[in-house]
Amino acid sequence: MGTEKYETRRHVVPEALDPELVVQAYAQGIFPMADEQGKVDWYAPDPRAILEHQNLHISRSLRATIRKRIYTIRTDSAFEEVMRGCAQREETWINEEFIKTYTYLHRCGLAHSVEAWQDGRLVGGLYGVALGGAFMGESMFSRARDASKVCLVALTQHLQRHGYILHDTQFTTPHLITLGVTEIPRREYERRLRQALQLRCGW
Repeated sequence: MGTEKYETRRHVVPEALDPELVVQAYAQGIFPMADEQGKVDWYAPDPRAILEHQNLHISRSLRATIRKRIYTIRTDSAFEEVMRGCAQREETWINEEFIKTYTYLHRCGLAHSVEAWQDGRLVGGLYGVALGGAFMGESMFSRARDASKVCLVALTQHLQRHGYILHDTQFTTPHLITLGVTEIPRREYERRLRQALQLRCGW
């Protein structure tokens, strides 16, 4: 799938959330979210939230959890299940159309999950889209203490090992701020995204 000829649009309701359109959008710093009626809006926030890998904050209690190896960490072993876990909340933009589209991107090697398992059960995870040297984090969930945070630490280490230079978290939340997420102007984000897309980082 290419990343050319994407035209910025707002309040678009395509018959289907086309995977190629989604990839083209990410390559220009734009991402989709659905409202409660299923209408798809396209966003390019200013400022944009990112996680500088060196700024990841790992609390003392989180370090202890990681050290105890309470969870088994896997990647890409239950992508759709992770998406459904992220969607299980009162308000969510992740509907069946999104699950279908991003699962397809996963099969194409463009969307990935990091998962926390305990006693054979999926207890936390996160997912996102990887293009070049950029990873666009979409959502995370947790059914056990610190499970999603452990996944984020594992993801950050994975991205560092493989040479990724941009970790996009889209928006800030109080929770993400405690983990070290900061904001940069959209113009700066787009410049860094262009640099990241020149790379060919393996997963």
